[in-house]
Amino acid sequence: MNRITLIIGLILAFFALMADPALAHHVMGGRIPVTFSDGLLSGLGHPIIGLDHFAAVVAVGCLAAVHRAGLALAIGFILAMIGGVAAHVRGTTVPDAEIMVALSVIFLGAMLLRNRQISAGAALGLFIAVGLIHGYALGESIYGAETSPLTAYFIGLAAIQSAIALGAMFAARAVTQRQADIPTLRLAGAGVAGIGIAVLMQQVIPAV
Repeated sequence: MNRITLIIGLILAFFALMADPALAHHVMGGRIPVTFSDGLLSGLGHPIIGLDHFAAVVAVGCLAAVHRAGLALAIGFILAMIGGVAAHVRGTTVPDAEIMVALSVIFLGAMLLRNRQISAGAALGLFIAVGLIHGYALGESIYGAETSPLTAYFIGLAAIQSAIALGAMFAARAVTQRQADIPTLRLAGAGVAGIGIAVLMQQVIPAV
């Protein structure tokens, strides 16, 4: 199982390295959304087009699955991410945000690999911190937009995040009910951590 876990992580890391990091925050090809439909599509496109953001949302859902308050924990993460976007839009500056995003993805993957349950309070604190930094990074694509596309962006972003996080949570619960040692979730953790490492490499190693 350890060998398979390593292979899965390496494969997903490869795809993350091949992806264009600039696309992770610009659904509209770098253009700021100007209409309601533009904002909605941009929100729905996040975090799907960014492997690091997608991996984080999936990891949050999987980690929340072991808690009876999993639904509240997942919603807490989503609200925190929305808050991070709002902070960026209001002009808040966070240095090295992309590196922090990558490190958070690595940490979430490591938590899944470790397979040790943390308290609901600790999980909520972790999810809020991760949500805020990911939301801040995603806010780059909507910064400077007018009220209508901005509102639509928040609607789309909340909808797609909820679908991914809750889908991952319910899937993880189904898996853990059948497999005591949850090897599938450890595979997911390897993939999440691999994506985080790949994204971190993109940020710290200058492109040749």
